[in-house]
Amino acid sequence: MILGADTMGYSKKRIGKDDKPRYTACYVDLRGRLRSAGTFSAEKASDKAWQRAETKLAEGRASDPERGRQSFQRYVRETWLPNHVMEASTREGYSYQIDKHIAGWFDAMRMVEILPSDVREWVTSLQAEGVQPKTIRNLKNILSAIFTTALNDQVIFIHPCKGVKTPPVITKPPTIISPQQFDSIYQALPDEDSKLLVEVDIESGLRWGELTELRVHDFDFETCILTVSRAVVQVNPKFHPEGQRFIVKHPKDEEWRRFKLSRQIITKIKAHVSAKGLGPEDLLFELRQNPDAKAVLCSIPDGEEAGRTEPNAAGHTYRHGTLSAYSAGKCHCKHCRAAYAIYRAERRGAGKDSPRRRRLVGTDGHIPRDWFREHVWKEALANADLAVRVQTKHLRHAHASWLLHGGADLQVVKERMGHAKISTTERYLGTLPDVDETALDAFAKIRNRA
Repeated sequence: MILGADTMGYSKKRIGKDDKPRYTACYVDLRGRLRSAGTFSAEKASDKAWQRAETKLAEGRASDPERGRQSFQRYVRETWLPNHVMEASTREGYSYQIDKHIAGWFDAMRMVEILPSDVREWVTSLQAEGVQPKTIRNLKNILSAIFTTALNDQVIFIHPCKGVKTPPVITKPPTIISPQQFDSIYQALPDEDSKLLVEVDIESGLRWGELTELRVHDFDFETCILTVSRAVVQVNPKFHPEGQRFIVKHPKDEEWRRFKLSRQIITKIKAHVSAKGLGPEDLLFELRQNPDAKAVLCSIPDGEEAGRTEPNAAGHTYRHGTLSAYSAGKCHCKHCRAAYAIYRAERRGAGKDSPRRRRLVGTDGHIPRDWFREHVWKEALANADLAVRVQTKHLRHAHASWLLHGGADLQVVKERMGHAKISTTERYLGTLPDVDETALDAFAKIRNRA
C-alpha cells in the first residue's frame, strides 16, 4: 500500500482471539509505504510506538540536526555495520576490533559531539594500554571508515579522524627461510599429503586461502599452467550468510592470475589426483574425517630422554610419559599426552568408560589454517629444530625471495604473487642471508690492497 509521504501515523484497532482489543502502530516510511511499529494491548502504547518511528524517520531527512544526536553505538550497530558493504571475514574482524578497542570509548558519545581531540585522547589511551602501533593504525582506519560514511550521510559535519596521527609503524623485513631450512621442515612433515601441500605452497607462492581452495580443474597438466580464480576464508558461523564456517570468494584484488609451475611438481600433483581418485571439481587438499573411526593406539614417545617434569605445588617431579606426570605433574607435553590418551582409549575399549564420538573439526573439507598449524606444522618445526620461528605464510615470502634472488623479472614476480603494487614485491629484494656477499667481497678486495 503506497500513501503520501506526509501522511500521519495512527493506531489501528482490531479484536484479538481473546475478544480483547489490540492496537497496531501504523506509520508511513520515506517511500510512502505503510509500515507497522508493533502491536500493543493499549492504544496509548501504540501511539507512542508510531510516534517514535516517525521521529526516527525524521532523523533520516537531509540537514536534520537530530541525526547527529544519535549515539555512536546506535549509528554503528544499526546503520553502519549492517549496511556497509564488506566481505564476511572483514565484517568479522571489524566487529571484534570495535567491541575490543573502540566501543568502550565512543559508544555513549553522540556522533555530532565527537571531535578530533576525542580521537587523539583515544589513541593516547591505546598507547598506554600497550596496544601495538600497527594495531592502533588499523583501529584508526576502522574508525575513519565509520566517520567517512557518517559524513556522507550528513550525520556529522566534520571528520573527527582528520589530522589525527598514530604512532609510527616500524616495518620489519619479511622472514625468509633458506632452501636448506625448507628441506629440514619438509623432511619432518608426517605424511605425503602434507608434504605435497607444503611443496605446492613453496613452488607457487599461493596465499593459504588460495592454496586450500585449489581444485583439480585449476591445473592444465599438459602446459603446467595453474589458474588461480578463487580463495576460501574461514569465519565465525554468525558472520556466514548460511551459518557455516567457510566462504569461497574471488582472490584478493578480484583478479584471476595464471602462471606456470615446474614439471616435477605437476607430475606429483597428477600422481596425487590419480591415487586419491579425485574428480575435476574435487579439492586437491581435503581434511577427511570419519566420525565412526575407532581410536588408534599409538606407541608412547620415549620420555626417558625428556627427563622429569618441573616440580608441582608439592615439590614433586615425575618422569615424562607417565600418567602421574600428566595428572599430578600437570604436564601436557607430547609424551604425557600420549600416555594419557592410550590409557583412556584402553579403558573405553574395555567398556569401563562411556565411549563418545570423536570430536570433529568444523569444516566442509577445507583445511583450517589453525588445525594445520596445531596438528602438523608445529610438530614438524619442533622436529626440524630450526633457529628461526617459521609460519606457513613464510613459504609465500620465500617463493618471492627465491625467484628474485635467482634472477626472475620483478614484474613477472609481481604478477605471479598477485601483488597490487610493485613496491610490495620490491620488499623481497635482497632478503636472503647471502645476498650481500658480493658487496662484502668487493669491500674486502679494496681493503686488502692496503
